[in-house]
Amino acid sequence: MKCTIICAGRLKESYFADAVNEYAKRLSRYCTLKIEEVNDGPDPASEAARIIKKIPGDAYIITCEIKGERYSSEEFAGKLESIMVNGNNHIVFIIGGSDGLDESVISTAHLHLSFSDLTFPHMLMRVILVEQIYRAFRILNNEPYHK
Repeated sequence: MKCTIICAGRLKESYFADAVNEYAKRLSRYCTLKIEEVNDGPDPASEAARIIKKIPGDAYIITCEIKGERYSSEEFAGKLESIMVNGNNHIVFIIGGSDGLDESVISTAHLHLSFSDLTFPHMLMRVILVEQIYRAFRILNNEPYHK
């Protein structure tokens, strides 16, 4: 199984990078994780063009959006399992920059995912997403996880 996270912007804060790296290390038992960073801005359309260039043609695309579907951790795990069972061996998650995602990226998605009505900094969202992917794999493997 391959998971790719395409993100606008670079992680500058070491504490965010350390957290992402820790979860990436933990995820290596379950999948191959790749993180693709693209420059954010200066406008949503140019950022979108850079994101779209990074999307592999064979991938199941999930965009992280405030108006997307919400799942509990168990439901999210079930959704990932369903995606995999249906023959998708590459899932791409997309996190936009501080202005969100352009419609040209949103329209590529198979699933629009929301973690909350709250707005999170896109750098923190990367940590949250990687942790939730890790949690989902733990759930799918009937391994303990913190509730």
